[in-house]
Amino acid sequence: MAGSGRAAGVRGRHRARRRVFLENRGVPVGVTLPDRQLDELAEEASPFVRLAMVEDVLNLARANSLWPLTFGLACCAIEMMAVGMAKYDLDRFGAAVFRPSPRQADLMILAGTISRKMAPVIRTLWDQMPGPKWSIAMGGCTISGGPFKYPGEYAIAEGAEKFMRVDVHIPGCPPRPEALIAGILKLEEKIKQGRRLGRTG
Repeated sequence: MAGSGRAAGVRGRHRARRRVFLENRGVPVGVTLPDRQLDELAEEASPFVRLAMVEDVLNLARANSLWPLTFGLACCAIEMMAVGMAKYDLDRFGAAVFRPSPRQADLMILAGTISRKMAPVIRTLWDQMPGPKWSIAMGGCTISGGPFKYPGEYAIAEGAEKFMRVDVHIPGCPPRPEALIAGILKLEEKIKQGRRLGRTG
């Protein structure tokens, strides 16, 4: 019974994609076409439908197998380490395989204060990560400079977005482990929707 429901859902998605394809080809909704012309349009649409479904599967796999870079900057890193322990069990969400090398990671969790001298190093690590890749700014210091942002300060970068792309912001000083888990789940939602996959900056 469950299998037939799934099959009906797939057929419904196929019909919806086919309708969108026909609309994009200038065929108004509700117009009845001869069978031959409809078959030709369906044949033309079929590779696009298949590719869209493959992309959906790839996004699902990417979202459920994130490999974060082992990269803590300050006190927020303690909360990030706690998330990797048994109490919070990040393995449930497919994101507990912290990698020691940027070439093996696809998620950078910036956890803590970013000094101006550290910013170019972070950017280099970000550039070394293969795409598609994502980043999370964890804590007030990473998002905007936090309590270190004041007139005349000279040592702290006022947020990671000054020099790289950030996909999810997690406010707090420091954010609790549950907040980081919520941020990772939010990122997984974005990946499943296929958002920002083409951007690597």
